[in-house]
Amino acid sequence: MENKREVKLQAWCEAVTGHPQQDLQPVFGDARPWRYYRTHDGLRSLIAVDTMNTEAVLENYLAVADAYSERNIAVPELVAVQQQHGFMLITDLGSSLLLSHLSEHSLSDWYAKVFADLGEIMRVRETQYGALPEFNRTQLQAELDLLQEWLVKAHLQIEFTAAEQEVWERFCATLVDNATAQPQVGVHRKFHARNVLVQGDKSLAYTGFHDAVIGPITYDVVSLLRDCYVRWPEEQVRRLSAECFDYLCKEQSDLVKDVDSTTWQRWFDLMGLQRHAYASGLFARRYQRDGNPGYVQDIPRNLGYLHDVAAIYPEFDDFRDLLKDRILPAMAALD
Repeated sequence: MENKREVKLQAWCEAVTGHPQQDLQPVFGDARPWRYYRTHDGLRSLIAVDTMNTEAVLENYLAVADAYSERNIAVPELVAVQQQHGFMLITDLGSSLLLSHLSEHSLSDWYAKVFADLGEIMRVRETQYGALPEFNRTQLQAELDLLQEWLVKAHLQIEFTAAEQEVWERFCATLVDNATAQPQVGVHRKFHARNVLVQGDKSLAYTGFHDAVIGPITYDVVSLLRDCYVRWPEEQVRRLSAECFDYLCKEQSDLVKDVDSTTWQRWFDLMGLQRHAYASGLFARRYQRDGNPGYVQDIPRNLGYLHDVAAIYPEFDDFRDLLKDRILPAMAALD
């Protein structure tokens, strides 16, 4: 075991299960700094989780899990919890990530299933502890700030000129305005194909929802379709965005009351710009601050989204120039 927390987690798992534990096997997860390990109770495989967080955050995870279950959204079941240390044992829903099942030919079929569950997730606005936190303007801006702080300054060693800073601030203000103008619904916040698990009967289960909030209706949709870790053909993405909107209009019409398809697509596109600016900064921070280089390879994909989607809207021509003239050449020089 590499550290004292892993030793404590292993000992706790042995005490809970009454089953001797070999070294816990790390399981990939996107919920850093949460750490996941596969273990066993002698009868079945389980997942041990070290949340590395406060008791309050763990309580929030458990409350969201209960709220999702009440709406028949499949999530791991709690086996045991040690709130003081931030440890959990949950049922093992397997390693069959939705991402491994996706192809250009299968996207529509799989995502039709996801849209139905996403409609229910959007209705989860509270838990037993009350309303979910609001994902407000300050938090939206804080996500955007990561790009300038960690990618531009720390990773690329770039300082914006006064004129470039104005371009950046206008870009951010437009994206925050776009997000807050949308219907505010339950948001998973890490809703991508690595956090969706395919079960043996082809049904779907969900993980990674510990940061659930009330936020913009397109936040999870764009996280899914313009995935930070894989890029699908733009024609398919736009068609699937329209299909999700059509589903909501038919099955969850109160969520998109008086919204037309053109407005939806603009919401979707600009929400994607916010998400990919955030991801670009977050991945740089994971490298620069946390010493984890594994996400650096995903930064160019997210910058590519920013470049290409900004090109759809003339109002972002100056931001796109900033990308082309300063940020993208600096990224290329690091290769």
